[in-house]
Amino acid sequence: MENRKKVAFYTLGCKLNFSETSTIARNFNDEGFDRVDFEEVADIYVINTCSVTDNADKQFKQVVKKAMKLNDKAFVAAVGCYAQLKPEELAAVDGVDLVLGATEKFKITDYIHDLSKNDMGEVHSCEIAEADFYVGSYSIGDRTRAFLKVQDGCDYKCTYCTIPLARGISRSDALENVLQNAKEISAQNIREIVLTGVNIGDYGKGEFGNKKHEHTFLDLVQALDKVEGIERLRISSIEPNLLRNETIEFVSKSRTFVPHFHIPLQSGSNDILKLMKRRYLREVYTERVNKIREVMPHACIGVDVIVGFPGETEEHFLETYHFLNEMDISYLHVFTYSERDNTEAANMSGVVPANVRAKRSKMLRGLSVKKRRAFYESQLGTNRTVLFEGENKEGYIHGFTENYVKVKTPWNPELVNTLQEINLTKIDEDGSVRLEFLNKLAEA
Repeated sequence: MENRKKVAFYTLGCKLNFSETSTIARNFNDEGFDRVDFEEVADIYVINTCSVTDNADKQFKQVVKKAMKLNDKAFVAAVGCYAQLKPEELAAVDGVDLVLGATEKFKITDYIHDLSKNDMGEVHSCEIAEADFYVGSYSIGDRTRAFLKVQDGCDYKCTYCTIPLARGISRSDALENVLQNAKEISAQNIREIVLTGVNIGDYGKGEFGNKKHEHTFLDLVQALDKVEGIERLRISSIEPNLLRNETIEFVSKSRTFVPHFHIPLQSGSNDILKLMKRRYLREVYTERVNKIREVMPHACIGVDVIVGFPGETEEHFLETYHFLNEMDISYLHVFTYSERDNTEAANMSGVVPANVRAKRSKMLRGLSVKKRRAFYESQLGTNRTVLFEGENKEGYIHGFTENYVKVKTPWNPELVNTLQEINLTKIDEDGSVRLEFLNKLAEA
């Protein structure tokens, strides 16, 4: 039998990147390559990059080094957001042979010819204005859940963000494609689908390759709820101005959508929100959270927040801190602001010193721990459904309830990828929640 080439993948960044890596990997499979783990010796290493944090740049270099250690003759390709924004910079990294931009990454096998190492990375990167077509994708990283991409790109002009430069205009998958992908996923015995995109609340826009659209995010949610075989659907991250009350109400009565929302806030100060060119003020955010609490008191609400944005004074920061402290939310994702080239914010005055950014970040992370603990405590004694994951971690199996409480129980391989009715009993030292099974069969 002929010797098939081996390809390995490494994904930096968001869930959307994971779904796209999976799709690219399936293309390699169709071309006769065997996928292996990134820790193994491969002929090709593909690194899907991210540009959201400073760290992603440093991480890229480390990942290339790791690949070169495994096989110094391997062909290394960089794709993704950072590859679109700074292709020359990536091409200059020692060991990189190929850099592909936003539209080229899905045709990667067309660019790989003889696998011989290049002295300098070869760049194929489009003008971002050409990234106007949509490539659907989904990932099946573990057997438990899949990330389903429904939308790409963004038309917003937030002053700190490079995503529109890296991914182009907002565009969506056709509704029938999304439903077809959802059916393919559920046919593989995957219990949960997470909807992902750059700005998923904008779903529908660009459905026909132009700005015309027939469907909205609410239409998408309603159609997915009817797909047979899907047991759980989760909305990843959605802008507060695009999360409509009708969607919240629909989720509260839905068959499959779980009561978990992740809503970026970025700042609790209206002054800073205006500087960021966000499309809402904090009052809108309060309305959304109150609406969710009204119809789903037990829902989990996650928040993204950026600290140290240019012009953020101590007063602005405390405004954010108190706003979040008083609000009934469940956890925070805290991002320390970092300057990005070609963004408006990079040229703004009022730069916040790095040590102040770090201190504010630490304060909000502390608040997040407190919020998560309070949320978990509020759930003790309630009955929930948990989806168990596949890993044995020090003799325990972990899983998440529909409202995103992390639970653990002694390892039992029969529980992997099953949904179980449980009662939440107490919080463990590591912060996860212990449980009792309501169904005696599960304990057997």
